[in-house]
Amino acid sequence: MGIGNIGLPGLLLIAVVVLVLFGRGKISSLMGEVGKGITAFKKGVDEGKQELEDQAAADAKDVTPEAETVEDKDKA
Repeated sequence: MGIGNIGLPGLLLIAVVVLVLFGRGKISSLMGEVGKGITAFKKGVDEGKQELEDQAAADAKDVTPEAETVEDKDKA
């Protein structure tokens, strides 16, 4: 039996052992900290994407030709 074949009964047994060892209060506070960490990670990823988009927009050059004016046509 490998580690990949735990199954539902094995997961339930592990959950019960963890609950007994750490107690409900400790597990709920730990899950709260994990949630805060995930939220902070997502916020950091979003800020990184925004920074890259802003940098790309700043680096982009406007290559559209200037519009000809009536005076330019008269000179030609």
